[in-house]
Amino acid sequence: MRYRNRRKKGMKIVNILLFLGLIAIFAYVYTAPEFEREAPEVHNKDSIFWNLITPFDIELVDNEALYSFELILSDGKKSVSIGKSTFDDKAKSKSVLVHYPKQNILNPKANKLKLKVIVTDKSYWNFFQGNSSEKIIDITVDYKRPNLNILSNSYSITKGGSALVVFKAEDKNLKTLYIQAGDSIFNVTPYKKSGYYASLVAWSFEKDSFHSKIIAIDKANNKRVIDIPFFLKNYNYKTSWIKAKDKFIDGKITDLASNNPEYSGIDNRLHRLKAVNETMRLKNEDLIHNLSTKVTTKLLKSWDIKKFYPLKHGKKVASYGVKRHYYYKTKENEISQSFHVGYDLASTRMAVIRTSNAGKVVYANDNGIYGIMPMIDHGLGLYSLYGHCSEILVNEGDKVKEGQGIARTGTSGLALGDHLHFGLLVQGTEVRPIEWFDQRWIKKNIKSIFRKADKIIMTK
Repeated sequence: MRYRNRRKKGMKIVNILLFLGLIAIFAYVYTAPEFEREAPEVHNKDSIFWNLITPFDIELVDNEALYSFELILSDGKKSVSIGKSTFDDKAKSKSVLVHYPKQNILNPKANKLKLKVIVTDKSYWNFFQGNSSEKIIDITVDYKRPNLNILSNSYSITKGGSALVVFKAEDKNLKTLYIQAGDSIFNVTPYKKSGYYASLVAWSFEKDSFHSKIIAIDKANNKRVIDIPFFLKNYNYKTSWIKAKDKFIDGKITDLASNNPEYSGIDNRLHRLKAVNETMRLKNEDLIHNLSTKVTTKLLKSWDIKKFYPLKHGKKVASYGVKRHYYYKTKENEISQSFHVGYDLASTRMAVIRTSNAGKVVYANDNGIYGIMPMIDHGLGLYSLYGHCSEILVNEGDKVKEGQGIARTGTSGLALGDHLHFGLLVQGTEVRPIEWFDQRWIKKNIKSIFRKADKIIMTK
């Protein structure tokens, strides 16, 4: 009897231990990363356009580790596996390229395809088969490239200058449209009617060569490129050597440096000059470039621009595009270099600066070496800036009218005498103000280009 009781008691303990063991096993299975139950995902749109020539990416993602994938392409009647592989590493994401099959299994005239993507992870769940998921991607086949036609463009462009082009771009599935000039990108503005566009372009004075082209890409990655036939005019910009005097370094340079923690700790006077004239200058110009890159995507019915004349009776005191070499005591001891990217005008102290064209104030504050500086957006990517002011008469966000007083000249920033530093930019690229001072240049290169294009557009 005692033996039987002991045996029963022992069986209970064994059963309890087995039960606890099973609980531990189930707990491990449900919590261990190796048995995770989250299915992998395919991060792609449900429908795409494809030209069957350019491969496209499929993004596979899992919370732990991917194991395998298969791609099956179908034309509705026949199907073919176009990709199948396993992954040896424990990557959580993979990008897989989809290529159209070379063998003639699918209907070459099919304009609709379906791609089935099957992906599995490395989990031990599902009896060591892992978690899997499928996604169907609908494909519209599109072989046709966008159509581009130039309606009118400026005959020529000068190094450091501006030009205009108006053109037509046709493609019901158009995705990307822009102008490339060297390493610069110029966004285009819808003009007059749907399918027509206009853009100012600029040739940086720092670039010796210039080649501009319109590039259109549709959703199927079909691409069309056409050159803009500008006649190129070279221009040699001046070089000047400026002696950096102690009064200049200990005055303006030190004053600018002392107001900025990044430069205030520079003890060496010549290093301080270089830091302000180059490092600070580039940061100030980065702000200007960023502010002036925006161009509207709204339909532009017309764009009228008059010559700029910001300072009454203003006389030139410095030209645009000059490369300046700063030296200390002798020219052999060159300290710093910089470019003057504006046009300096002076008249009387604290003279009123007026905007010659309507626009919107995008900046009205201090900007380092440029001092107190308002900046105005005139549309079509053209921006004007007014440096070294003593006072700003407008606020950021204001809409200004032609002839409105916006500021007064001064000596703020890196200015030794009371004057206006006037700058013009086309989508972030500084351009020659002297062109925009000339009504005849504007008529020939801007207004007549719009008129020629308008005649074509309005007869459509």
